[in-house]
Amino acid sequence: MRSRGGRPTDSRLTIAGRELSGLRTEKTILLAIGIQLFIAAFSSFLVVGLVSMYDPGSLGGAEVEVAGAGDAVSDLERAASEVDGASVTRYEDAGAARLAFDRNAADAVVVANRNDDGGVSAVVTAPDATVETTVIVVQLRDLLRTYERQERADRAAFLSESPLPLPERTGTSPYFTFTYTVLIPVLVFLPVFISGSLVVDSISEEIDEGTFELLRVAPVTLGEIVDGKALAAVAIAPGQALLWLLLLRANGTPVANVPSILVLMTALTALVVALALAISALAPDRRAAQFLYSIGVLVLFGGATAMAGGPANAVARLAIDSADATTTALVVAYVGLAAVAYVGVRTIVAENGFET
Repeated sequence: MRSRGGRPTDSRLTIAGRELSGLRTEKTILLAIGIQLFIAAFSSFLVVGLVSMYDPGSLGGAEVEVAGAGDAVSDLERAASEVDGASVTRYEDAGAARLAFDRNAADAVVVANRNDDGGVSAVVTAPDATVETTVIVVQLRDLLRTYERQERADRAAFLSESPLPLPERTGTSPYFTFTYTVLIPVLVFLPVFISGSLVVDSISEEIDEGTFELLRVAPVTLGEIVDGKALAAVAIAPGQALLWLLLLRANGTPVANVPSILVLMTALTALVVALALAISALAPDRRAAQFLYSIGVLVLFGGATAMAGGPANAVARLAIDSADATTTALVVAYVGLAAVAYVGVRTIVAENGFET
């Protein structure tokens, strides 16, 4: 048996090389799916932990004792009555309040005084670099915002001109905001990153182990080999994303426009796979290729996130069913960009091959 280039070859070596390549690809895919299933098993704990970082005051149960002083402390006490978990204890002066803080009798100090021009100034003292600092600061922020809102409402009647109306308080749950703006985009894009990494690993390992040469003597072209590896990586991404979205829906989190989201993430997967192919052609060393791939993905998605029509924003708007014609146009644009990028990279690699 002879190859297309006229070199003698053994059909058994060719079959062995194809089997090794297939087993390696299957092993990598199963490992990627196993990692995601492991993450899913602890999804409830992850959501609670991530929400606590996204909005530390959302978990509730935090009680913050504030030592208050100054001639406007009574208004501060009134504001504290409307903030869950915050209470104000009045002290005679600022020195007594700070002494209570130093003795750990209070979590923070707020000294509120009225100025000569009729305004109110508040000096806040909070602990520095402790475990409770973040929660205390969040509670103080809510307390001062409530205080400001009350002052605006009380003084509106004395203004010569009617000010802008105060915005209504929203009861939006931080879990809702976090789920649709952070969690869903992360779950949708996680398979995208994994697919690109699979391609880099697959090609680099084929070159390192020498099985790539066996594949090249098989009765297939280099372009067909590239298409096979890319198709395997792209095909598994929508399935993984769909499973994530179905799990969210089963847990009571509805996600709208699932087909459009899957089309968008498939286009992004093709774009990332094209990037992985280009990097594998330029840097056949496995460690160097993975490093360059990681940097490239960070630059690509970091730059896209800074745009108003970035992928994360598009996924969030589709998920909450607030997409407009611009969002639809962006999805179409991503599909076109991914097609052009993959065809271009595939053509270059098929003509020039990989460095071995």
